[in-house]
Amino acid sequence: WLIEARGFEEISIGDYILSGGETAAIVVLDAIVRLLPGVMGNAQSGETESFETGLLEHPQYTKPQEWEGRRIPDVLLSGNHGAIEKWRRAEAEKLTQERRPDLWDRYPQARKPRK
Repeated sequence: WLIEARGFEEISIGDYILSGGETAAIVVLDAIVRLLPGVMGNAQSGETESFETGLLEHPQYTKPQEWEGRRIPDVLLSGNHGAIEKWRRAEAEKLTQERRPDLWDRYPQARKPRK
């Protein structure tokens, strides 16, 4: 009733149950506050995050170059910025198709035939 009476917009933070509204409120606050100028250390970092392009974000790697038998993909160590960007886009598309088909269905590139 309160939502209707005050003209609030109801939103969902996901398909799961929480023990109280406090956790959901923190999630919403974080999602909003991080968009304010000066909140993120590097304002440009938000431009490449999940959902900004309609895709999930590509995998992230750090040092060491090999950890527990897993290696950073060679392309990321190549210094070839064009190849790195192409790899990141392909990985983002692959992850979105696998993990969020609902997002992939709305992504314009999903409707274009692959060459």
